[in-house]
Amino acid sequence: MAHRLITQVVVVGSRVIARAFVEAYRQASATSKYAQASVRGDSATANNIASSGLTLDEACKILNVPQPKAGETDMKNVMERFKRLFDVNEPSKGGSFYLQSKILRARERIELEVREIEEQAQTQKEMKEGWKPPKMYKPR
Repeated sequence: MAHRLITQVVVVGSRVIARAFVEAYRQASATSKYAQASVRGDSATANNIASSGLTLDEACKILNVPQPKAGETDMKNVMERFKRLFDVNEPSKGGSFYLQSKILRARERIELEVREIEEQAQTQKEMKEGWKPPKMYKPR
C-alpha cells in the first residue's frame, strides 16, 4: 500500500515539474524572439509584444475605440475613455486594480502605435522635402 502511494506521489510530482519546464521554455522562447526582433530593428514585431503583450486590436477593444486608420485616431476620445474607465475601476471605490492596469496598458499601446505612425510620416515628409537644418538664434 505504501509503495503505491509513493509511486503516485513521484508520478504526480514529475508531471508538475515537466509542465513547469515546458512553460519556462515557452517564456524563454518568446523572450528570445522579442530580443531578436528588437535587435533587427523590426519594430512591428517588437511592438506587438510590447506593452505587456497587448496587441493593438486588444487595446482598442478594452477602451472601446476604433483602430487607428492611416495613423489617424481621435486621441481626445481615447483619453476620455481612458479617464472614465480608469476612474470607474479605482480600487478605493471598489474597482479592480487588475482592470485598471489593463486599461492603462491599452492606452499606452494605442499611444505607442500613433507615435510610431507619426514618426514614420515625419520621416517620409523629410525624405520627400529634404532635410532642413533647425533654425538657430542669431544675435544681431
